[in-house]
Amino acid sequence: GAGDKEPAVSSCFAAPSARKRGQQRPREAPPSGREGYRPEKRGREEAAEGGELPALEDAYLSILEGLGENPARQGLLQTPRRAAKAMQFLTKGYQETIEDILNDAIFDEDHNEMVIVKDIDMFSLCEHHLVPFFGKVHIGYLPVKKVVGLSKLKNHTVLFPVQERLTRQIALAITEALKPAGVAVIVEASHMCMVMRGVQKMNSRTVTSTMLGVLREDPKTREEFLTLIKN
Repeated sequence: GAGDKEPAVSSCFAAPSARKRGQQRPREAPPSGREGYRPEKRGREEAAEGGELPALEDAYLSILEGLGENPARQGLLQTPRRAAKAMQFLTKGYQETIEDILNDAIFDEDHNEMVIVKDIDMFSLCEHHLVPFFGKVHIGYLPVKKVVGLSKLKNHTVLFPVQERLTRQIALAITEALKPAGVAVIVEASHMCMVMRGVQKMNSRTVTSTMLGVLREDPKTREEFLTLIKN
């Protein structure tokens, strides 16, 4: 009836006059998931990197959501951006050519003895799981009036390969650049897809080799290379 009192209204939604003086509106919980994700503004350097960074960032955001994570929580607020920038760096080999890598590092030299560079650090990502594999590369070649600073090759990352193909790609790149009498490449690597998952063998290593030219055809020359990289 007319004398009935209206039900009380929750103070957080009441008009200011209906709340006690000085009483503050309760804080709302921060939004979760994609709504709460606020990436930092891109700097000039990132803006110059092209349009692939936002696409990668969005992809990592989707991965976190797919795992049931909350991208808006403090520890993950910038993770999609950081992961996207890291992937850009790890895949920079896609923007390089053998000419870019050697960069005038080929020299005319009347030297016909074997040249060996061993224990070159190598890092790459396998194409099956997109996780790292890393190890050492040993390279030998018999020059024909041309030599190269092989340290240049450590900067060349052929991304998303399998190790067998990577080994051959290195050998073919040297052959194309130098036209030597022969090339030998050995790669020893540990694969995180074997260490962290699958067989989970912590100390396992995969060894692959490619021999071209006289290093394939002449057993004595090949044996010389194998002996020298062991010493």
